[in-house]
Amino acid sequence: MTSAEIRASTSLASIFALRMLGMFLILPVFAVHAKTLPGGESTTLVGLAMGIYGLTQSFGQIPFGAASDKYGRKRVIIIGLILFALGSFIAAAANDIMWVIAGRAIQGAGAISAAVTAFIADATREEHRTKAMAMVGGSIGLTFAVSMIASPMLYEAIGMGGLFALTGILSIIAIFVVAFVVPPAPAQVAAKRVPFSEVLANRELMRLNYGVFALHMVQMAMFVVVPSALVQYADLPIASHWKIYLPVVLASIVFMLPPVFVGEKRGKSKQVFIAAIALMLIVQVGFWIFMANPTLPWMLLVALLLAFFVSFNILEASQPSLVSRIAPPSAKGAALGVYNTLQALGLFCGGAAGGWLQQHAGPSTVFILGAGLTAAWLIIASSMKNLPRRAAVAAAA
Repeated sequence: MTSAEIRASTSLASIFALRMLGMFLILPVFAVHAKTLPGGESTTLVGLAMGIYGLTQSFGQIPFGAASDKYGRKRVIIIGLILFALGSFIAAAANDIMWVIAGRAIQGAGAISAAVTAFIADATREEHRTKAMAMVGGSIGLTFAVSMIASPMLYEAIGMGGLFALTGILSIIAIFVVAFVVPPAPAQVAAKRVPFSEVLANRELMRLNYGVFALHMVQMAMFVVVPSALVQYADLPIASHWKIYLPVVLASIVFMLPPVFVGEKRGKSKQVFIAAIALMLIVQVGFWIFMANPTLPWMLLVALLLAFFVSFNILEASQPSLVSRIAPPSAKGAALGVYNTLQALGLFCGGAAGGWLQQHAGPSTVFILGAGLTAAWLIIASSMKNLPRRAAVAAAA
């Protein structure tokens, strides 16, 4: 990768990670904090507060992505960060669960994922795009680990309001990063405009859109249950969860890189992709077995978390790169908008469904849902096309 590609990829990955920080920081502590708020005794409302961010994201991704195609990536990203900051400060001032939900909804309205990933696709050559997307996936994993470590300590020091205010301040800083650190978007080669209906009807894109929905629904639903499981079965207080999350996430990043790069180099991306989905299915079944048989060794939870993050990071890095390669050149922002809409809907549905299932049907049903979604994904993805190696594409061109 050139220095310009590295600069664009790392700075944009940091912006993407900031967005995820707004979601991840509340995961370890919000369910406990919510009990101190009016309305917070309902785990359904707690799940809604966690997932509403994804619902409003889903409303904004397609318009933001299409607008970034037309008006420029940087301008759209800055507008999204302003909305994110506004929602953060509203949630910081909230004194009941409903105002937290409102603030989270406005946070999510800053739907910049499509614009950021389209910007990365614009700024990198095709043979290096998966590396750039892997930086995004890695930054998400690291953000998660940092959140698990820092969130309990920050919560103790500055409270939930302080956590939300901190994300708002970081969002304002990110605006300056976009304006002054991220290099200018490269000039776009004129390409034939395609109707939005063509983007929606593309079968290969539809597979990826379902995949990202399932992936993030499973992730959010899991983490309605996993923190409580670590407390209950591992006798590990929330403040010590970082001792599990940090080594697991760091190890998962190490394990995910070889299959991604080998798959790209040898034209085996489909096989790696399918294997990662199969591993995700095994993880969901494993969690279900553990929750139904809690006398099993609690270290099984750690092994399952490691396997989850390996598969999650592979899929998180691979899918947006595939979308950018399959989408028509003039509609990358729109295609990634649809993709990120389904990602956001997955986050919302996972939080809402996970909270409802845990409250009304028990925590093991959350993983039955995850296994069903993942099994369907495995079937859908099994007939996807295996794109040629990037070197082969370049030679053909």
